[in-house]
Amino acid sequence: MNDDSQILIARLLTHQHLRRDDKLVKRVLSDELFRAEVDTRLQATGLKLLDNVYADHVTLALHRAIEPKVFGARDVWQNNNFGLSRDGVALLVVLWAQIILPKRERQETHQHADDDQNDMFGVDKPLPRAEDTSIGIAYKALLADFGDKLGKKTRLDMNLGILAKLGFIERRGDIIVEGPLLDLMMDTDQLKERIINGALADVFKRSPAQIIPVPRSSPPIEEDEEILPAFDAPPPAPLDDTEPPAKD
Repeated sequence: MNDDSQILIARLLTHQHLRRDDKLVKRVLSDELFRAEVDTRLQATGLKLLDNVYADHVTLALHRAIEPKVFGARDVWQNNNFGLSRDGVALLVVLWAQIILPKRERQETHQHADDDQNDMFGVDKPLPRAEDTSIGIAYKALLADFGDKLGKKTRLDMNLGILAKLGFIERRGDIIVEGPLLDLMMDTDQLKERIINGALADVFKRSPAQIIPVPRSSPPIEEDEEILPAFDAPPPAPLDDTEPPAKD
């Protein structure tokens, strides 16, 4: 086995994610033989390399076939909510919808975060990196729009702290920006229509909020393609049309 594949896997296990411009990551994404070797070693342990062209990082994920033996080891299916409570998962979905979906649209139209308008020749340029197209969300706006639904300020602050530790988001003062895992651990193809036309339909029908380009800091020295579903409210209970019993 190639020592480089061992080193790459060990680094991913240790750091949880690596940038796409890392030397070994660039190699595994471009060298078919090296990718096959890495995939073989990962598959032997129930893991796989998780990446997409819209994200600036790669990570490791569980294979679907191994999930029941990992998350279903107890009486209750543990899934992969990272220990987040219901309102924490809902907050994660909200942040994903407000940060990643607009970023994907800008990447597909080759528009940078600080562009005033699309470049008519932009489609001939390489796909912009996430850090050049991702836009932050103001904490005060998030609290105003979703605070009442996500446990008020105390719960919101606590869940934002957890999401930051897990690598889903980063805090830049009053601005919340995309973390390394936000565009890797959510299944856009499955969630996009549900979010835009379902759970957050009212949000996407509003006038667009002021965009906040955030310069990225230098990367530190040092993906399961699982989705964290939006929670649909349960249907209201049917009304009881029966007449109340007459009083004596």
